[in-house]
Amino acid sequence: MKNIDSLRTTAEFGRVYKKHDSAADANLIVYKAPGTGKVGIVCSKKVGNSVVRHRFVRLVREAYRLNKENISSDKDIVIIARESAKGQGFTVIEQSFLKLCKRLSIYEMKN
Repeated sequence: MKNIDSLRTTAEFGRVYKKHDSAADANLIVYKAPGTGKVGIVCSKKVGNSVVRHRFVRLVREAYRLNKENISSDKDIVIIARESAKGQGFTVIEQSFLKLCKRLSIYEMKN
C-alpha cells in the first residue's frame, strides 16, 4: 500500500491549527487549511495504549485512502481522535470522517 502524503513537522501542524476551519463529532475532530493535500493524524495517550492508538491511526488512514479521490486535494487536513473513538469499528470511524469532511465542504462525490 502506498503511503499517503503526511503532515510531518510541528510547523506544518501549527499552520493548519492556526489557519483552520474545524468540525467535530463524538469520535473525531477534523481541521482543514489551504495547502497541498497532506493529512495529519493525531491520537493522544488519553485514547489508550499504543496498540489502541495505532489501530485508530490505521483505521483513519484506510478511511482516507478509500475516499481520497472524493476529498479536495488543495487542503491540508488534521484528524484528531477523541476518547470515545476507542474501540470503535472501521465503519463508525469512516462514517464520522466522511460526515465531518462533508460538513467542511472538502468531500465531493465524483463519478
